[in-house]
Amino acid sequence: MSHARNASFPRRLRAVLFDLDGTLIDTADEFVPAVQALRAENGLAPLAPERIRASVSNGARALVCLGLNMQDDHPDFETHRLRLLALYSEVLGTLAQPYPGIAELLRRLAARGIGWGIATNKPRAYTEPLLQRLNIKPAPGSVVCPDDVAERKPHPESLYRNCVELNCSPAETIYIGDHARDIEAGRRAGMYTIAAAYGYIEPGDDPQQWGADALVERSEDLLTHFQER
Repeated sequence: MSHARNASFPRRLRAVLFDLDGTLIDTADEFVPAVQALRAENGLAPLAPERIRASVSNGARALVCLGLNMQDDHPDFETHRLRLLALYSEVLGTLAQPYPGIAELLRRLAARGIGWGIATNKPRAYTEPLLQRLNIKPAPGSVVCPDDVAERKPHPESLYRNCVELNCSPAETIYIGDHARDIEAGRRAGMYTIAAAYGYIEPGDDPQQWGADALVERSEDLLTHFQER
């Protein structure tokens, strides 16, 4: 992880950026049945849902490794990954919801003239339909997916692109995420970072060790964090 100096809360806050899965939106209830179905198709018993939820932020590859106890160099790995994504597509946007307090936070940011955006490692083919179905208001002013950049998080390129699209500087921006890679990306970009400890945290991982400028245990606490500034 980057050892860059921690950032100060922006004197002039212009934008708030969110990671998607596990930070802005709770999508795990859609991944759990997809992983369980993949296991069933391969003759495996259901896995503890909590174990699947904890791995959602690591993406489809990690979920296949977890769900089938398989390394990603297995000759059948890509077939299983595509099958998992097909199963996920069948439920995409039907169970996912913004975390509690997010809708109110976005309304309050808009009332203060503060923009918001998303920087995610989720491919655009899944990000766009999800956002369309949830129809979050106000809509994000910038959505950056790995398709849009040469380097995905933890590289800061996604966050720099958000800033261009939202017409703000990194020093005027906050990034919130539920994984160490999010905090590393934010720190490398020179942003104030908030660790979303309510998200999908792997067993043995400790958000306190990510080097974020702040940490919130519940999504509702984000409101308080911004109200106090």
